[in-house]
Amino acid sequence: MSLPILRLKKGEDRRLREGHLWIYSNEIDTRVSNLKQFKPGTEVIVENANQTTLGLAYINPHSLISARLFSRHLNDHLDTPLFKQRLHQALSLREQLFAEPYYRLVFGEGDQLPGLVIDRYGEHLVVQINTFGMELKKVNLIEALQEVVPQLKSILWRNDSSIRLHEGLGSYVEAAWGRPPETTLIKENDTPFQLPLWQGQKTGWFYDHRFNRARLKSYVADKTVLDVFSYLGAWGIQATHFGAKQVHCIDSSALACEWIKKNAQLNGVEKKLSVDCAEAIPALHALHQAKRKFEVIVLDPPAFIKKRKDQKEGLVAYQRLNMLALRLLAPGGIFISGSCSMHLAEEDLLRLGWRSGIQARCQLQLLEKGHQGPDHPIHPAIPETAYLKALFFRGLSI
Repeated sequence: MSLPILRLKKGEDRRLREGHLWIYSNEIDTRVSNLKQFKPGTEVIVENANQTTLGLAYINPHSLISARLFSRHLNDHLDTPLFKQRLHQALSLREQLFAEPYYRLVFGEGDQLPGLVIDRYGEHLVVQINTFGMELKKVNLIEALQEVVPQLKSILWRNDSSIRLHEGLGSYVEAAWGRPPETTLIKENDTPFQLPLWQGQKTGWFYDHRFNRARLKSYVADKTVLDVFSYLGAWGIQATHFGAKQVHCIDSSALACEWIKKNAQLNGVEKKLSVDCAEAIPALHALHQAKRKFEVIVLDPPAFIKKRKDQKEGLVAYQRLNMLALRLLAPGGIFISGSCSMHLAEEDLLRLGWRSGIQARCQLQLLEKGHQGPDHPIHPAIPETAYLKALFFRGLSI
């Protein structure tokens, strides 16, 4: 069966030839390839203005990113065999990296499967589909996962991300195959955690900071620690595991706060850990008014810059939070400033951290830079895949 042609405007093929996978609507020659003729999810052959074939993509004419390449070979199709090949490739990397089956199995474009995210929790998978093209291939995906992933017992759809709205997709959380458990147990950096699969944030756990959290071991022994935006206690409870004297967690979600307490009990550190179920900014103000100081502070907020147009407002929000946190840092203390905003460059996070320190009367020294773990492989031609930053500072009194 021949596929329809998606023709690009003159000069709009450079990024694709350099390895990028995205095609924006303003790059398409609509005189030749009228977007209205395509149904969302249709597979197309992508050509440049000279009619040279660039690869295969699936298209969504209603999205700003109108098409995403999934192969450079014309004999491919987005079907079960291709999924199996890409999944085997992704699995081999994770099995090389990790002794236990707790990791991100598929990271979208980084694993040549645009629009697809899969987290593995032992015998259970949580899958998030963010594009129309992938949504149409759910049956093929399940077939491939059943063959590729050993000892697989269940697959859960967590198709409730806000990205799906821009693709014209509905939101739902449901079993895809088997009986996904309500909760599961994982281990990260030798620390066990229980987590809610159906009700947790995104796909349940944030594996991307695994190696940054491991670095806590060098800084937290016999120290007091503040963990802001704690979620399930990933930073804070691992800090106690690494010898922290006392940890104070802040999160606005009542569900998350309950799970922090459960994970503290699981690890036998209830007496070392306190939980403040509150919004971050008023909680930080209250700690300042109480003249509290902490020797290690972790600030790991959600993405404040989800789109480029949010950048100015997002930078202000990041700087304000960093300043409020740094007012609580003891002299000589360690401050870890994180960001998962793909549109916030590392140099901007460094700059706003420095300025926040000046506002808080704190001289910062940059000690280390961290980024996402290797189970979130970066596509070198797609800067957006390098989204995670973690800067380790030491704060000195001015």
